[in-house]
Amino acid sequence: MKKLLLVAAAAMTMTSPAAASGLSDAIRGDMPQLMTLYRDLHENPELSMQEVRTPAKLAAEVRKLGFDVTEHVGKTGVVAVMKNGPGPVLLIRADMDALPVKEQTGLPFASKVVSKLPDGTETPVMHACGHDTHITTWLGTARRLAAMKAQWSGTVVMVLQPGEEMVMGAKAMLDDGLFTRFPKPDYLLAFHDSAQLPAGVIGVPTGYALANVDTVNIHVKGLGGHGASPHTTRDPIVLASKIVMSLQTLVSRENNPLEPAVVTVGSFHAGSKSNIIPDHADLALTVRSYTPETRKLLLDGIKRIARGEAIASGLPDNLMPTVEIEQPSADATFNTSPFSERLRGLFANHFGADRVTQPKPIMAAEDFSRYWLADKTKQSTIFWVGGVPKAKWDAAAGDINKLPSLHSPFWAPEAETVISTATEAMTVAALDILKKG
Repeated sequence: MKKLLLVAAAAMTMTSPAAASGLSDAIRGDMPQLMTLYRDLHENPELSMQEVRTPAKLAAEVRKLGFDVTEHVGKTGVVAVMKNGPGPVLLIRADMDALPVKEQTGLPFASKVVSKLPDGTETPVMHACGHDTHITTWLGTARRLAAMKAQWSGTVVMVLQPGEEMVMGAKAMLDDGLFTRFPKPDYLLAFHDSAQLPAGVIGVPTGYALANVDTVNIHVKGLGGHGASPHTTRDPIVLASKIVMSLQTLVSRENNPLEPAVVTVGSFHAGSKSNIIPDHADLALTVRSYTPETRKLLLDGIKRIARGEAIASGLPDNLMPTVEIEQPSADATFNTSPFSERLRGLFANHFGADRVTQPKPIMAAEDFSRYWLADKTKQSTIFWVGGVPKAKWDAAAGDINKLPSLHSPFWAPEAETVISTATEAMTVAALDILKKG
Protein backbone atom coordinates (compact mmCIF):
# COMPACT_ATOMS: atom_id res chain seq x y z
CA MET A 1 0.00 0.00 0.00
CA LYS A 2 2.81 2.44 0.93
CA LYS A 3 4.49 1.82 -2.43
CA LEU A 4 1.20 2.48 -4.26
CA LEU A 5 0.73 5.74 -2.39
CA LEU A 6 4.23 6.87 -3.32
CA VAL A 7 3.61 6.05 -6.98
CA ALA A 8 0.30 7.92 -6.90
CA ALA A 9 1.93 10.94 -5.27
CA ALA A 10 4.67 10.98 -7.88
CA ALA A 11 2.10 10.77 -10.66
CA MET A 12 0.27 13.81 -9.29
CA THR A 13 3.39 15.96 -9.76
CA MET A 14 3.87 14.90 -13.35
CA THR A 15 2.59 16.97 -16.26
CA SER A 16 0.46 14.98 -18.67
CA PRO A 17 1.41 15.23 -22.37
CA ALA A 18 -1.95 16.84 -23.18
CA ALA A 19 -1.57 19.45 -20.43
CA ALA A 20 2.01 20.20 -21.49
CA SER A 21 0.96 20.59 -25.11
CA GLY A 22 -1.94 22.86 -24.16
CA LEU A 23 0.27 25.13 -22.08
CA SER A 24 2.91 25.29 -24.81
CA ASP A 25 0.26 26.20 -27.38
CA ALA A 26 -1.16 28.93 -25.14
CA ILE A 27 2.27 30.46 -24.58
CA ARG A 28 3.01 30.22 -28.29
CA GLY A 29 -0.15 32.26 -28.86
CA ASP A 30 1.07 34.89 -26.38
CA MET A 31 4.52 35.22 -27.92
CA PRO A 32 3.82 37.85 -30.63
CA GLN A 33 2.58 40.32 -28.01
CA LEU A 34 5.30 39.34 -25.55
CA MET A 35 8.03 39.85 -28.15
CA THR A 36 6.63 43.28 -29.00
CA LEU A 37 6.91 44.12 -25.30
CA TYR A 38 10.44 42.68 -25.14
CA ARG A 39 11.67 44.77 -28.05
CA ASP A 40 10.14 47.89 -26.52
CA LEU A 41 11.79 47.18 -23.14
CA HIS A 42 15.13 46.48 -24.80
CA GLU A 43 14.98 49.71 -26.74
CA ASN A 44 14.01 51.75 -23.66
CA PRO A 45 16.17 50.54 -20.72
CA GLU A 46 16.28 52.33 -17.36
CA LEU A 47 19.08 52.46 -14.79
CA SER A 48 18.82 51.07 -11.26
CA MET A 49 16.35 52.87 -8.98
CA GLN A 50 15.46 55.15 -11.90
CA GLU A 51 12.85 52.80 -13.36
CA VAL A 52 9.73 54.84 -14.15
CA ARG A 53 8.44 53.91 -17.59
CA THR A 54 8.94 50.16 -17.16
CA PRO A 55 6.98 49.65 -13.90
CA ALA A 56 4.16 51.95 -15.04
CA LYS A 57 3.78 49.98 -18.27
CA LEU A 58 3.81 46.57 -16.54
CA ALA A 59 1.54 47.65 -13.68
CA ALA A 60 -1.12 48.62 -16.20
CA GLU A 61 -0.81 45.26 -17.95
CA VAL A 62 -1.20 43.07 -14.85
CA ARG A 63 -4.03 45.26 -13.56
CA LYS A 64 -5.97 44.32 -16.71
CA LEU A 65 -5.47 40.65 -15.81
CA GLY A 66 -7.28 41.06 -12.49
CA PHE A 67 -4.31 41.41 -10.13
CA ASP A 68 -4.50 43.78 -7.17
CA VAL A 69 -1.58 46.09 -8.05
CA THR A 70 0.48 48.38 -5.81
CA GLU A 71 3.08 50.66 -7.38
CA HIS A 72 6.07 52.53 -5.91
CA VAL A 73 7.01 49.78 -3.43
CA GLY A 74 10.67 50.30 -2.52
CA LYS A 75 10.64 53.48 -4.63
CA THR A 76 9.86 52.05 -8.09
CA GLY A 77 8.84 48.41 -7.49
CA VAL A 78 5.49 46.81 -8.33
CA VAL A 79 3.63 44.19 -6.31
CA ALA A 80 0.70 42.43 -8.01
CA VAL A 81 -1.37 40.01 -5.90
CA MET A 82 -3.93 37.45 -7.04
CA LYS A 83 -5.79 35.54 -4.33
CA ASN A 84 -7.49 32.41 -5.61
CA GLY A 85 -8.74 30.44 -2.65
CA PRO A 86 -6.91 28.61 0.13
CA GLY A 87 -3.40 27.35 -0.32
CA PRO A 88 0.27 28.38 -0.27
CA VAL A 89 1.59 31.83 -1.13
CA LEU A 90 4.05 31.92 -4.03
CA LEU A 91 6.24 34.97 -4.71
CA ILE A 92 7.55 35.31 -8.26
CA ARG A 93 10.21 37.98 -8.74
CA ALA A 94 11.62 39.69 -11.83
CA ASP A 95 14.24 42.46 -11.81
CA MET A 96 13.87 45.34 -14.25
CA ASP A 97 16.96 47.58 -14.20
CA ALA A 98 19.56 47.97 -16.97
CA LEU A 99 23.28 48.74 -17.00
CA PRO A 100 25.51 51.71 -17.90
CA VAL A 101 26.77 49.98 -21.05
CA LYS A 102 26.86 51.15 -24.69
CA GLU A 103 25.10 48.50 -26.75
CA GLN A 104 27.03 46.92 -29.62
CA THR A 105 24.75 44.02 -30.56
CA GLY A 106 23.66 45.45 -33.91
CA LEU A 107 20.03 44.56 -33.17
CA PRO A 108 17.47 46.63 -35.09
CA PHE A 109 15.92 47.59 -31.74
CA ALA A 110 19.25 48.25 -29.98
CA SER A 111 19.20 50.81 -27.21
CA LYS A 112 20.29 54.35 -27.98
CA VAL A 113 19.28 55.61 -24.53
CA VAL A 114 21.61 57.94 -22.64
CA SER A 115 20.88 58.57 -18.98
CA LYS A 116 22.61 59.91 -15.88
CA LEU A 117 24.32 58.02 -13.10
CA PRO A 118 23.66 59.07 -9.48
CA ASP A 119 26.72 61.37 -9.61
CA GLY A 120 25.32 63.17 -12.68
CA THR A 121 27.65 61.54 -15.22
CA GLU A 122 25.97 60.80 -18.56
CA THR A 123 26.14 57.19 -19.74
CA PRO A 124 24.68 54.97 -22.46
CA VAL A 125 22.24 52.40 -21.08
CA MET A 126 21.63 48.81 -22.18
CA HIS A 127 19.80 45.71 -21.00
CA ALA A 128 23.13 43.87 -21.03
CA CYS A 129 22.07 41.39 -18.34
CA GLY A 130 18.82 40.25 -19.93
CA HIS A 131 16.45 41.74 -17.39
CA ASP A 132 14.17 42.63 -20.28
CA THR A 133 13.61 38.88 -20.78
CA HIS A 134 12.84 38.58 -17.06
CA ILE A 135 10.22 41.37 -17.19
CA THR A 136 8.57 39.88 -20.26
CA THR A 137 8.48 36.43 -18.67
CA TRP A 138 6.95 38.00 -15.55
CA LEU A 139 4.03 39.28 -17.61
CA GLY A 140 3.78 36.07 -19.63
CA THR A 141 3.53 34.02 -16.42
CA ALA A 142 0.95 36.40 -14.96
CA ARG A 143 -1.15 35.98 -18.10
CA ARG A 144 -1.07 32.21 -17.96
CA LEU A 145 -1.90 32.04 -14.25
CA ALA A 146 -4.79 34.48 -14.65
CA ALA A 147 -6.14 32.42 -17.54
CA MET A 148 -5.72 29.12 -15.63
CA LYS A 149 -7.27 30.09 -12.29
CA ALA A 150 -9.48 27.01 -12.34
CA GLN A 151 -6.35 24.82 -12.12
CA TRP A 152 -4.76 26.23 -8.97
CA SER A 153 -5.59 27.40 -5.47
CA GLY A 154 -3.62 29.79 -3.28
CA THR A 155 -2.08 33.22 -3.68
CA VAL A 156 0.41 34.54 -6.23
CA VAL A 157 2.51 37.61 -5.38
CA MET A 158 4.18 38.96 -8.52
CA VAL A 159 7.11 41.24 -7.62
CA LEU A 160 8.72 43.53 -10.19
CA GLN A 161 11.89 44.66 -8.46
CA PRO A 162 14.10 47.69 -9.10
CA GLY A 163 17.80 48.14 -8.46
CA GLU A 164 19.16 44.59 -8.65
CA GLU A 165 22.38 45.69 -10.34
CA MET A 166 23.15 47.93 -7.36
CA VAL A 167 21.95 45.24 -4.88
CA MET A 168 19.51 47.81 -3.50
CA GLY A 169 16.08 46.87 -4.79
CA ALA A 170 15.22 43.78 -2.74
CA LYS A 171 16.19 45.53 0.51
CA ALA A 172 14.23 48.62 -0.51
CA MET A 173 11.10 46.55 -1.11
CA LEU A 174 11.51 44.59 2.13
CA ASP A 175 12.05 47.84 4.06
CA ASP A 176 8.86 49.16 2.46
CA GLY A 177 6.82 46.28 3.88
CA LEU A 178 6.93 43.60 1.19
CA PHE A 179 6.45 40.85 3.79
CA THR A 180 4.07 42.83 6.03
CA ARG A 181 1.84 44.85 3.68
CA PHE A 182 1.29 41.93 1.31
CA PRO A 183 0.70 38.18 1.75
CA LYS A 184 3.82 36.61 3.24
CA PRO A 185 5.17 33.96 0.86
CA ASP A 186 5.85 30.30 1.54
CA TYR A 187 7.82 29.92 -1.69
CA LEU A 188 10.21 32.29 -3.46
CA LEU A 189 10.91 31.83 -7.16
CA ALA A 190 12.99 33.70 -9.76
CA PHE A 191 14.92 32.96 -12.92
CA HIS A 192 17.85 34.51 -14.78
CA ASP A 193 18.84 34.21 -18.41
CA SER A 194 22.21 32.53 -18.84
CA ALA A 195 25.14 33.19 -21.16
CA GLN A 196 26.61 29.83 -20.14
CA LEU A 197 23.86 27.52 -21.39
CA PRO A 198 22.42 26.86 -24.86
CA ALA A 199 19.11 28.59 -25.56
CA GLY A 200 16.19 26.77 -23.95
CA VAL A 201 18.24 24.65 -21.53
CA ILE A 202 17.18 25.04 -17.89
CA GLY A 203 19.69 24.94 -15.04
CA VAL A 204 18.54 24.44 -11.46
CA PRO A 205 21.34 24.62 -8.86
CA THR A 206 20.92 23.19 -5.38
CA GLY A 207 22.54 24.94 -2.42
CA TYR A 208 24.64 28.01 -3.14
CA ALA A 209 23.81 29.43 -6.57
CA LEU A 210 25.52 32.84 -6.37
CA ALA A 211 28.13 34.41 -4.14
CA ASN A 212 28.66 36.94 -1.38
CA VAL A 213 30.24 39.97 -3.05
CA ASP A 214 32.02 42.71 -1.13
CA THR A 215 33.76 45.75 -2.55
CA VAL A 216 36.72 46.74 -0.35
CA ASN A 217 38.65 50.01 -0.64
CA ILE A 218 42.09 50.32 0.98
CA HIS A 219 43.53 53.81 1.42
CA VAL A 220 47.29 53.42 1.91
CA LYS A 221 49.03 56.38 3.54
CA GLY A 222 52.65 57.45 3.35
CA LEU A 223 55.07 60.37 3.48
CA GLY A 224 55.64 61.93 0.09
CA GLY A 225 58.77 63.56 -1.25
CA HIS A 226 61.31 63.71 -4.05
CA GLY A 227 61.97 60.57 -6.01
CA ALA A 228 65.69 61.22 -5.67
CA SER A 229 65.48 61.07 -1.88
CA PRO A 230 63.37 58.01 -1.06
CA HIS A 231 65.05 57.65 2.34
CA THR A 232 63.21 60.81 3.49
CA THR A 233 59.80 59.35 2.60
CA ARG A 234 57.53 56.44 3.39
CA ASP A 235 56.62 55.22 -0.08
CA PRO A 236 52.91 54.21 -0.26
CA ILE A 237 53.35 52.60 -3.69
CA VAL A 238 55.84 50.08 -2.33
CA LEU A 239 53.62 49.46 0.70
CA ALA A 240 50.50 49.05 -1.45
CA SER A 241 52.39 46.61 -3.69
CA LYS A 242 53.34 44.53 -0.65
CA ILE A 243 49.71 44.52 0.44
CA VAL A 244 48.59 43.34 -3.01
CA MET A 245 51.05 40.45 -2.97
CA SER A 246 50.27 39.43 0.61
CA LEU A 247 46.55 39.41 -0.10
CA GLN A 248 47.11 36.52 -2.50
CA THR A 249 47.96 34.27 0.45
CA LEU A 250 44.47 34.67 1.90
CA VAL A 251 43.11 32.30 -0.73
CA SER A 252 46.24 30.23 -1.37
CA ARG A 253 47.37 29.68 2.22
CA GLU A 254 44.64 30.64 4.71
CA ASN A 255 41.39 29.55 3.10
CA ASN A 256 40.28 25.92 2.98
CA PRO A 257 40.88 24.91 -0.68
CA LEU A 258 37.51 23.15 -0.68
CA GLU A 259 35.74 26.47 0.05
CA PRO A 260 35.66 28.75 -3.03
CA ALA A 261 37.02 32.26 -2.54
CA VAL A 262 38.20 35.15 -4.71
CA VAL A 263 40.21 38.24 -3.75
CA THR A 264 40.88 40.45 -6.78
CA VAL A 265 42.61 43.83 -6.70
CA GLY A 266 40.95 45.48 -9.65
CA SER A 267 42.22 49.02 -9.20
CA PHE A 268 45.57 50.52 -8.05
CA HIS A 269 45.92 54.31 -8.21
CA ALA A 270 48.88 56.33 -6.95
CA GLY A 271 51.14 59.18 -7.93
CA SER A 272 51.18 61.81 -10.67
CA LYS A 273 54.83 62.11 -11.87
CA SER A 274 57.87 59.89 -12.17
CA ASN A 275 60.08 61.86 -9.77
CA ILE A 276 57.49 62.42 -7.02
CA ILE A 277 56.82 59.87 -4.30
CA PRO A 278 53.12 60.43 -3.44
CA ASP A 279 51.62 60.53 0.01
CA HIS A 280 48.90 57.95 -0.65
CA ALA A 281 47.82 55.02 -2.84
CA ASP A 282 44.34 53.58 -3.29
CA LEU A 283 43.38 49.97 -3.90
CA ALA A 284 39.90 48.67 -4.84
CA LEU A 285 39.10 44.99 -4.37
CA THR A 286 36.27 42.63 -5.16
CA VAL A 287 35.96 39.83 -2.59
CA ARG A 288 33.77 36.81 -3.29
CA SER A 289 32.76 33.77 -1.25
CA TYR A 290 29.79 31.56 -0.44
CA THR A 291 29.74 30.81 3.28
CA PRO A 292 29.64 33.39 6.10
CA GLU A 293 32.76 31.79 7.59
CA THR A 294 34.82 32.22 4.41
CA ARG A 295 33.54 35.77 3.98
CA LYS A 296 34.66 36.67 7.52
CA LEU A 297 38.08 35.05 7.03
CA LEU A 298 38.70 37.10 3.89
CA LEU A 299 37.47 40.46 5.19
CA ASP A 300 39.24 40.10 8.54
CA GLY A 301 42.40 38.98 6.72
CA ILE A 302 42.40 42.03 4.43
CA LYS A 303 42.31 44.35 7.43
CA ARG A 304 45.05 42.40 9.20
CA ILE A 305 47.36 42.26 6.17
CA ALA A 306 46.97 45.97 5.39
CA ARG A 307 47.87 46.93 8.96
CA GLY A 308 50.59 44.29 9.29
CA GLU A 309 52.41 45.37 6.13
CA ALA A 310 52.21 49.00 7.24
CA ILE A 311 53.78 48.11 10.60
CA ALA A 312 56.49 46.09 8.82
CA SER A 313 57.22 49.16 6.66
CA GLY A 314 57.76 51.29 9.73
CA LEU A 315 54.66 53.49 9.53
CA PRO A 316 53.46 55.12 12.75
CA ASP A 317 49.92 54.57 14.06
CA ASN A 318 48.64 57.80 12.54
CA LEU A 319 49.58 56.55 9.07
CA MET A 320 47.93 53.11 9.26
CA PRO A 321 45.91 52.20 6.13
CA THR A 322 42.13 52.53 6.29
CA VAL A 323 39.97 49.66 5.03
CA GLU A 324 36.38 50.38 3.97
CA ILE A 325 33.78 47.81 2.97
CA GLU A 326 31.32 49.50 0.63
CA GLN A 327 27.62 49.15 1.30
CA PRO A 328 25.40 47.62 0.22
CA SER A 329 27.20 44.31 -0.15
CA ALA A 330 25.59 41.33 -1.87
CA ASP A 331 24.78 38.21 0.12
CA ALA A 332 25.09 34.70 -1.33
CA THR A 333 21.97 33.30 -2.97
CA PHE A 334 21.00 29.89 -1.59
CA ASN A 335 18.61 27.44 -3.25
CA THR A 336 16.86 25.34 -0.63
CA SER A 337 17.33 21.67 -1.32
CA PRO A 338 13.75 20.32 -1.24
CA PHE A 339 12.44 23.05 -3.53
CA SER A 340 15.26 23.10 -6.09
CA GLU A 341 15.31 19.32 -6.40
CA ARG A 342 11.53 19.26 -6.76
CA LEU A 343 11.70 21.83 -9.57
CA ARG A 344 14.54 20.08 -11.36
CA GLY A 345 12.53 16.85 -11.44
CA LEU A 346 9.38 18.71 -12.47
CA PHE A 347 11.15 20.48 -15.34
CA ALA A 348 12.87 17.29 -16.50
CA ASN A 349 9.51 15.55 -16.67
CA HIS A 350 7.84 18.44 -18.50
CA PHE A 351 10.57 19.50 -20.94
CA GLY A 352 12.62 16.31 -21.16
CA ALA A 353 15.75 15.39 -19.21
CA ASP A 354 18.02 16.59 -22.03
CA ARG A 355 16.86 20.19 -21.44
CA VAL A 356 17.49 20.28 -17.68
CA THR A 357 20.81 20.37 -15.85
CA GLN A 358 22.22 20.99 -12.38
CA PRO A 359 24.88 23.68 -12.88
CA LYS A 360 27.62 24.55 -10.46
CA PRO A 361 27.39 27.77 -8.43
CA ILE A 362 28.90 30.91 -9.93
CA MET A 363 30.73 33.85 -8.32
CA ALA A 364 28.34 36.51 -9.60
CA ALA A 365 25.85 38.14 -7.22
CA GLU A 366 22.08 38.63 -6.99
CA ASP A 367 19.99 40.41 -4.38
CA PHE A 368 17.21 37.80 -4.71
CA SER A 369 19.10 36.30 -1.75
CA ARG A 370 17.67 38.93 0.60
CA TYR A 371 14.14 37.56 0.42
CA TRP A 372 15.20 34.17 1.78
CA LEU A 373 17.62 35.67 4.29
CA ALA A 374 14.75 37.75 5.66
CA ASP A 375 12.99 34.50 6.63
CA LYS A 376 14.83 31.22 6.19
CA THR A 377 11.69 29.17 6.86
CA LYS A 378 10.72 29.74 3.24
CA GLN A 379 11.56 27.55 0.26
CA SER A 380 13.55 29.50 -2.33
CA THR A 381 15.03 28.83 -5.77
CA ILE A 382 16.48 30.83 -8.62
CA PHE A 383 17.04 28.92 -11.86
CA TRP A 384 18.75 29.69 -15.17
CA VAL A 385 17.38 29.59 -18.68
CA GLY A 386 20.03 29.38 -21.39
CA GLY A 387 20.11 32.19 -23.93
CA VAL A 388 23.05 31.36 -26.23
CA PRO A 389 21.76 30.79 -29.80
CA LYS A 390 22.43 27.22 -30.92
CA ALA A 391 24.54 28.28 -33.92
CA LYS A 392 26.83 30.35 -31.72
CA TRP A 393 27.00 27.62 -29.07
CA ASP A 394 27.95 25.03 -31.69
CA ALA A 395 30.50 27.37 -33.31
CA ALA A 396 32.17 27.89 -29.92
CA ALA A 397 31.91 24.14 -29.18
CA GLY A 398 30.39 25.07 -25.85
CA ASP A 399 33.45 27.09 -24.79
CA ILE A 400 31.88 30.02 -22.90
CA ASN A 401 35.20 31.93 -23.08
CA LYS A 402 34.49 32.40 -26.79
CA LEU A 403 31.01 33.81 -26.18
CA PRO A 404 29.72 37.19 -24.91
CA SER A 405 29.02 37.14 -21.20
CA LEU A 406 26.30 38.83 -19.22
CA HIS A 407 27.08 42.57 -18.93
CA SER A 408 28.85 42.46 -22.30
CA PRO A 409 27.82 45.13 -24.85
CA PHE A 410 27.50 42.22 -27.31
CA TRP A 411 25.14 40.06 -25.19
CA ALA A 412 22.02 39.33 -27.26
CA PRO A 413 20.20 36.27 -25.95
CA GLU A 414 17.87 34.27 -28.15
CA ALA A 415 15.07 36.18 -26.51
CA GLU A 416 12.07 34.31 -27.88
CA THR A 417 13.44 30.97 -26.67
CA VAL A 418 14.38 32.38 -23.26
CA ILE A 419 10.98 34.01 -22.73
CA SER A 420 8.86 31.10 -23.94
CA THR A 421 10.91 28.53 -21.98
CA ALA A 422 11.00 30.62 -18.79
CA THR A 423 7.29 31.45 -18.98
CA GLU A 424 6.42 27.78 -19.38
CA ALA A 425 8.79 26.76 -16.56
CA MET A 426 7.43 29.43 -14.22
CA THR A 427 3.85 28.46 -14.98
CA VAL A 428 4.52 24.74 -14.53
CA ALA A 429 6.24 25.47 -11.21
CA ALA A 430 3.38 27.67 -10.01
CA LEU A 431 0.73 25.11 -10.96
CA ASP A 432 2.65 22.41 -9.10
CA ILE A 433 3.15 24.50 -5.95
CA LEU A 434 -0.46 25.71 -5.95
CA LYS A 435 -2.13 22.51 -7.16
CA LYS A 436 -5.54 21.83 -5.72
CA GLY A 437 -5.80 19.15 -3.08
